[in-house]
Amino acid sequence: MPNIKSAEKRIAVSELRRLRNRSQKSELRSLIKKTELAIETDVEKAKDLITLAMRELDQAATKGLIHKNAVARKKSRLMRRLNRLTAVGE
Repeated sequence: MPNIKSAEKRIAVSELRRLRNRSQKSELRSLIKKTELAIETDVEKAKDLITLAMRELDQAATKGLIHKNAVARKKSRLMRRLNRLTAVGE
């Protein structure tokens, strides 16, 4: 346990940030999974979800929640899956 007041505050603040980051990462993962499922089942719904996922991923990179290269990789993989299905469907 810290003896200094500012160290106690740091612990409290970092715990709040950890919980917020964990929640936001979980939401992001859920959105990506929902988008992947929609790509498999309903392509029209997937197109709407993919734009939302792209925006959320970009915001996560801006806030430093996820590294920008990881975001680029996730976006690329999602778009590649969607494009494969739309090319096959046409």
